[in-house]
Amino acid sequence: MARHGPTVAGRLLRWLGVALLLWLLITALPVLVLRWLHPLTSAFMLEAAAAAWSAQDHTYHTDFQWVSLEQISPHAAIAVIASEDQQFPFHTGFDLDSIREAVRASEHGRRLRGASTISQQVAKNLFLWPGHSFVRKGLEAYFTVLIELLWPKERILEMYLNVAQFGNGIYGVQAAARRFWHEPARRLGSSEAALLAAVLPDPLRMHAERPSRYVLTRRDQILGQMSGLGGAAYLRALQNERRSVR
Repeated sequence: MARHGPTVAGRLLRWLGVALLLWLLITALPVLVLRWLHPLTSAFMLEAAAAAWSAQDHTYHTDFQWVSLEQISPHAAIAVIASEDQQFPFHTGFDLDSIREAVRASEHGRRLRGASTISQQVAKNLFLWPGHSFVRKGLEAYFTVLIELLWPKERILEMYLNVAQFGNGIYGVQAAARRFWHEPARRLGSSEAALLAAVLPDPLRMHAERPSRYVLTRRDQILGQMSGLGGAAYLRALQNERRSVR
């Protein structure tokens, strides 16, 4: 009896399996490696540098100085959690309550609020590009899941504090603290940390070193939120990051 080769459907499934394996290697392996190694740059840094080069802006340069979480003031950590993602120690990458609130606000004609978690922002800053397309949002969700699966919460927070943008070409709290107040990130006080967190939504328009009235108002709000969360003691929740919230 003659032997038949694999069917078209079988070959297609095999190629799909190979493609899926390659995709996982290309995407998951860098995330896994970055659990231990520090990034030399990020997608957002590269995009900003490319835009400056395209515009022939010879004054632009990337200011990025990595420091460990232990070398960053606890005030800075609690400030970004208070302002950006108060459920950070407890969720698994997505704050569903905030997403529902944002959708309801949009349905009632109010301005759409951001609902991105710190984990989502790390995924976006490290691996993706600015924008709001469905493809980019889908990739953001995918990388967020990988990050939450492969990194402890302390690493996610450490990465965010080091790659978040605080000004034109200024990335990370160490670079920001040095540039704005001529001191290392470990010496940031609560007010300075709250100012840095206040400009995160738009660090190109808002300035921590010369804050507008709006930024000062936002700083005071964040200071109140930091106090309401219990201050730096709130960070102990990171040690119980996988506890159930059901």
